[in-house]
Amino acid sequence: MNNAHTPPQRLHALDNLRALMMWLGIVLHVAINHLTVNSPLPWRDPKTSPVADLLLIFIHSFRMPVFFVLAGFFVALLVARRGADGMLENRGLRLALPFAIFWPPLFVATTVLAMVYIHLTVRGVPGIDTALTPARQPGGSPFNTLHLWFLYQLFWFSVMAWAGMRLRRFVSARLREMIARGFTALLERRWGFVVLALPLAVVGMFYPSGMVTESGSFLPPFAEWVQSGLFFVAGWYVHGQHERLLARFAARCKGYAVAGLAFFIATVALLGAARTGGTHHLPHPEFWIAFAYNVTAWLWSLALIGGFVRYLPRQNAVLAYLSRSSYWVYLVHMLGTVGFGILLFNAPLGAVAKMGLNVAATSLVALASYELLVRRTPIGRLLNGQRPENRSTRKSTKARVLAAK
Repeated sequence: MNNAHTPPQRLHALDNLRALMMWLGIVLHVAINHLTVNSPLPWRDPKTSPVADLLLIFIHSFRMPVFFVLAGFFVALLVARRGADGMLENRGLRLALPFAIFWPPLFVATTVLAMVYIHLTVRGVPGIDTALTPARQPGGSPFNTLHLWFLYQLFWFSVMAWAGMRLRRFVSARLREMIARGFTALLERRWGFVVLALPLAVVGMFYPSGMVTESGSFLPPFAEWVQSGLFFVAGWYVHGQHERLLARFAARCKGYAVAGLAFFIATVALLGAARTGGTHHLPHPEFWIAFAYNVTAWLWSLALIGGFVRYLPRQNAVLAYLSRSSYWVYLVHMLGTVGFGILLFNAPLGAVAKMGLNVAATSLVALASYELLVRRTPIGRLLNGQRPENRSTRKSTKARVLAAK
């Protein structure tokens, strides 16, 4: 048992899970280059594959939900350790400041690469022609948050959490306790995922595919706040009862995974039927697609969290390194997925081979740049909040370990 002088143990299982989710982001964004269906991005490789379609919907069904559950968990953890003001200061340094520093150069570089890729898609040769750039809606901004929308949105969720902590004295303790117990009960009950998926199905039904898609806007629509926010709130309340809930998720992880697979198959079947007009007999098919999809998201999110707590609870050298590098990889990986997509555009290879090469190349270059340019530099301190690894820090770490024995 920890005493007052023993620092709380780090939950390595959640670090390990975050590392895997980060790497899957590379796979997802490479797959977008090779979709056979309508793409959320205005470029496409000449070689397409249903494998890319399946990878996109598969990874997208749980990756961001898991990230937001973890984000809510760690914001609650920061509040418990540092107070609301300390949490907000930390989130400002780790989220808002990196966004402000890295968004401008990433926006310029990604825009240039995207224009080259669009030129390749339309005319078959590299080039830049602003006339090929998709027109934005009247009155729309030419700027967007790119893939950094997660940082942007998460910072504002942190601000909302801070405001909620400041205003909590105006809400009765009994009401706060009822809300906490209600949310915890939904996470704990075997049927809770059905209730949690319902509000997400309601907001999702207003999208053509039945799924809320990220706009990257600096003023995201209400549906995006609901879609991400419910998972964030879930993470917040998981922290309040984390010993009991994480143990429950671990015990049920296999069941959650199997049930999630059933609803994922139902989602794919409904999407396929909708594209061929086979859902005309089904009232509000977008609602049912959104419901099946979000049930999948809840079940697989809980399965992954529980599975990592059960099977990967200890620090793993490879996953620990990927976890430390994940922030940097997250920032720069789109440059790789788009850039290598351009280089492979005319390669005499199939879609799956191109995807494999792009994933490998983007991963290696992103990790190499972290090792050479970030790990032991002020950028590493900015992103990870840790001092550069050196002899003195290794000695102090060893001393603390020996003192704890």
